[in-house]
Amino acid sequence: MKNILIIFILIFSVALSGQKKRISKKFMVKKAFVSKQLTLKANPDLIKINDSVSALIPKKIEGKFGFINQKGKVLIKPEYSNVGFFAEDCNLLNSPNEKVKIYGSNEYASVRINGEDFRIDIAGKRVYQFIDSDLGKCKPEFKTQLFHGYILGKYYGIIEDSKFENAADYRQFTIYPQYDYLHILEGDDLKNPMIIAIRDNKFGIIDVNNKTIIPFQYSDIKRNYSWKIARLFEVTEDGTNYFYIDLNSRKY
Repeated sequence: MKNILIIFILIFSVALSGQKKRISKKFMVKKAFVSKQLTLKANPDLIKINDSVSALIPKKIEGKFGFINQKGKVLIKPEYSNVGFFAEDCNLLNSPNEKVKIYGSNEYASVRINGEDFRIDIAGKRVYQFIDSDLGKCKPEFKTQLFHGYILGKYYGIIEDSKFENAADYRQFTIYPQYDYLHILEGDDLKNPMIIAIRDNKFGIIDVNNKTIIPFQYSDIKRNYSWKIARLFEVTEDGTNYFYIDLNSRKY
């Protein structure tokens, strides 16, 4: 009886071991298959040169807007009258319609064609058309700025509110007034904002340490949210044709 019990235990152990091996092998095959599928889906055209900048960038070509990648290749054909960056849409994120909230994520961009507004995915497919009843209310995100522009005579400078008291003391200015115009761009880093500056009728970008970030060579730099949303500046050299540049003056 004892010998029979031992034989039974051995047979059970061998069977269990074989089952584990089959499960393990099956799992490995499945895992390898999934990994292969993910590799096949990866789009080499969306590989970033600059990680801080969006993989797809709006581009106006012959009067219509589309999207290029960071190397300048057109990935979404220019057919829209207006486009935005691939960024969150707070109205959709707060929609009363649960089914459309997904389209409010930064995986989608807003576009306009023939007077109608849509969200598109990274392949350029229109996946959602805006409906007024779907739009929720955006939650206010007000952040008190640390710095503000200050005009002395006809020149612009920068002050830090918490430290500035006396305009007669030049040491209290963060940047003593010396520019024809200054505008602090909205961004996430309140301690080191980017500032549009004009000197000798040319636009450039400076920081609060008065360091030139973008050279004074442009006829205009737009005061929009491209820096906050995509870490890009929208600039023009001729006053007509606008394009984007990053912190290193790389053109897109």
